[in-house]
Amino acid sequence: MSATRIIEAARAAGLRIATAESCTGGMIGAALTDVAGSSAVFDRGFITYSNAAKVQMLGVSVATLDATGAVSEKVALEMAQGALARSGADIAIAVTGIAGPGGSEHKPEGRVCFALATPAQSDSETIEFGAIGRSEVRAATVAHALAMVVRAVTGG
Repeated sequence: MSATRIIEAARAAGLRIATAESCTGGMIGAALTDVAGSSAVFDRGFITYSNAAKVQMLGVSVATLDATGAVSEKVALEMAQGALARSGADIAIAVTGIAGPGGSEHKPEGRVCFALATPAQSDSETIEFGAIGRSEVRAATVAHALAMVVRAVTGG
């Protein structure tokens, strides 16, 4: 399981992890903390479902939210950078998306924006999971986020 691999590799490297979650509502943090010994690695999780929470807890810019909406790589980047700045973590993963049902022509159901921040760099990407169902989008989001963290922790 990638969560176990993350915890083991982060512990070996002396790294701490934070999460900033919107559409997953804490599921990434839960996956990490399901692993015994995760307290040595997992610093904290921010569940920022509303735009107000993104602004208040993570420092996401109101101007960015107004310009791009909550489901954008720019917001995901600001979430990850905010989580990194407001925690004792070395790596922060952030997700924001539309799990469904719903969506629009411009922001369809199943679109999720991811960002990973470290003190050295920040990267983002958007994945279109499609209208596969709310639970499935959320599960796929957790799996993809964990894979991003694995790569960041292990360097591959």
